[in-house]
Amino acid sequence: MSIEVMPNFLKKRAFLTPSRTALIFEDKRYTFQQLYVECVDVAGRMHTYGMRQDQYVALLLSNHSESVVILLSLQLLGIKAVLLNTRLTREELNYQLKDSNSAFLITEALFKEKAEQLDVHIVYKHELFQTSYIEPPLVNEVALEEVCSLMYTSGTTGSPKGVMQTYGNHWWSAIGSSLNLGLQDGDGWLCAVPLFHISGYSILMRSMIYGMKMVLHESFDVEKTLQDITSEKVTTMSVVSTMLSRLLDHLDSQLPSHFRCMLLGGGPASLSLLERCVELQVPVYQTYGMTETASQFVTLSPEYSLSKLGSAGKALFPSQLKIVDSYGLEQQPLESGEIYVKGPNVTKGYLNKESSHLKDGWFATGDIGYVDDEGFLYVQDRRSDLIISGGENIYPAEIEGVLQGHVAIQEAGVIGVEDQEWGQVPVAFVVVRDPLITEEEIIQYSSTKLAKYKVPKRVSIVDELPRSASNKLLRRSLKEWVKGGASNEN
Repeated sequence: MSIEVMPNFLKKRAFLTPSRTALIFEDKRYTFQQLYVECVDVAGRMHTYGMRQDQYVALLLSNHSESVVILLSLQLLGIKAVLLNTRLTREELNYQLKDSNSAFLITEALFKEKAEQLDVHIVYKHELFQTSYIEPPLVNEVALEEVCSLMYTSGTTGSPKGVMQTYGNHWWSAIGSSLNLGLQDGDGWLCAVPLFHISGYSILMRSMIYGMKMVLHESFDVEKTLQDITSEKVTTMSVVSTMLSRLLDHLDSQLPSHFRCMLLGGGPASLSLLERCVELQVPVYQTYGMTETASQFVTLSPEYSLSKLGSAGKALFPSQLKIVDSYGLEQQPLESGEIYVKGPNVTKGYLNKESSHLKDGWFATGDIGYVDDEGFLYVQDRRSDLIISGGENIYPAEIEGVLQGHVAIQEAGVIGVEDQEWGQVPVAFVVVRDPLITEEEIIQYSSTKLAKYKVPKRVSIVDELPRSASNKLLRRSLKEWVKGGASNEN
């Protein structure tokens, strides 16, 4: 079977539209030609360090124009980028570095304290940019089946898994999105989400594929966002519910007429939020996607935003979905089951792991939902146990494993509870060996082992945890305890 190849994305884009604006970050502006020249230069400096094609190179970087240059320079060398979440702890980062066998870690002074605790060859970006240049062997073609990027997502067992995202995954994700949202001259996408997330990285890939400018922000700032939507003529922005809610709170007039779309992902949105968008005439398209599908997989087309309020939409053009019951049989419309997806933007698997999620080309998401009579998807539960907090995925099993590592804790159960600001936050129930241990001590212990957003906001010490006859933890019972206000606390 022949291997599908394409020209290197950045090199081809610089050839096609060299003078078109590619990137805006604070006071820096790059055309595609300027960006390409800069990336060739940095690729040569990477080559001096010994970075070579087919290596995995990890990145611990903030949103910055220099981060974009580094990411694209890696692509020019055919190096696979391991995108690390900057909020993770030393233990979490070391696991991902070891699992990916990363040859180098490129980071910046901002993360020096964390980086120096990591078991890897560290290259600081300011040193990289100042080292000598050796002409690099640029990769002029990419095979669509080649891995471009690697992002870790926690499994339901709590063990993080490296999602392999190919050039083909990113290409077809971009094509699927454009066939739904359309492409227009002058389109610009505002990126205030992290580049290490698929939501941010996919905007960078679309920028090259579409020849579209990316307006990059270091972090989400309401006033700066509203200002740039106007001054930079931004047409599209990726948001999670918390971002969208804050934007609506600060909106004192309608968005400019050139603005086309708030692409809303990162967990289910409340009907009240969507209704506020309709009321304020903010065009918002709800989506469903994941790291394993290289961003959005299902999106609600604009003409259905009112009639199908609350739906994530239909699978994008290159993609398919079906609802399957516990026996593997496809469900009828309006019948709930697990969401299965299939398409060229779906990962080919997890690094160093057998992919039991893939069955005959179909990827089992673990998410629960149904389709209506017209094929619109309604997501009922994001991987039933999954907690989505401010767009970040949190798996209870990972937190439970950490808690049970404490000598005074015998058992732990973790669930997500609704939160006004973050959508959901984790709370824990523990059975203890030492009755003198306090909630504050448990939270403090967790904060040394887990990223801040994963640390339980509350800990209840209980006599026992609810379990099934097969001794499986019943998280739904914990949720009932919270709803009922009775948590069997001792």
